[in-house]
Amino acid sequence: MSRMFLRETIRAYRQRDPAARSDLEVLLCYPGLHAVLLHRVAHWFWQRRLRLAGRFISHLARMATGIEIHPGATIGRRCMIDHGMGVVIGETAVVGDDVYLYHQVTLGGTSSERGKRHPSVANNVIIGAGAKVLGNILIGENARIGANAVVVADVPANTTVVGIPARPVERGSATRPPKPRFDPYGTPCDPCLDPLLGEIERLRTELTDLEARMARAERRETEHAERREPDRAGPRETDHDEPVARG
Repeated sequence: MSRMFLRETIRAYRQRDPAARSDLEVLLCYPGLHAVLLHRVAHWFWQRRLRLAGRFISHLARMATGIEIHPGATIGRRCMIDHGMGVVIGETAVVGDDVYLYHQVTLGGTSSERGKRHPSVANNVIIGAGAKVLGNILIGENARIGANAVVVADVPANTTVVGIPARPVERGSATRPPKPRFDPYGTPCDPCLDPLLGEIERLRTELTDLEARMARAERRETEHAERREPDRAGPRETDHDEPVARG
């Protein structure tokens, strides 16, 4: 394990976590850092086919940190696991550089086959607390996955997804990605986080407008009927003086 890897990982925590006050505090008090460091040791044994040693080190790391990373998983540089408790990263998962994971995140498999069955996460992705990313899918660069989302399909680069199942609420492009920013918990701070909520609000507005138009039409119809009522009754009868009898 190189000093540069340790130094740049600590620096990443200092840059993104305002609660981190010193390098020493990060080194001693951040279980996410401990889990990643122990994973590198476990992964070293795993790659050399010392599978039991790798699994045992991974098991010790889980007991010490509450974070379970299979020794077969591939973790990139400056990977941050914030809070950490309950994070699960499966055997064939691939995590790129500068990825930020919150607690209770699962990178899980959906197949009992021994091949690739876990997600691949590209660089600079944020996955919010409680999110479940399942199956052999690809999460593109700069993607954001909101807290408690359930992702079962590929997420394009520069896209933010939320909900169950996860749906996009913000898209960028390869030529014009969204403005660089750090979205805590992978969730944008927009008024509407779920596209369905926006659609429901639009339908409510249209319904209110339609009801108002119907009420105006009914009033006009009532007024028109009241004006036509005398015409249907015909001309009014007038009293005639009886002829005076002549004597």
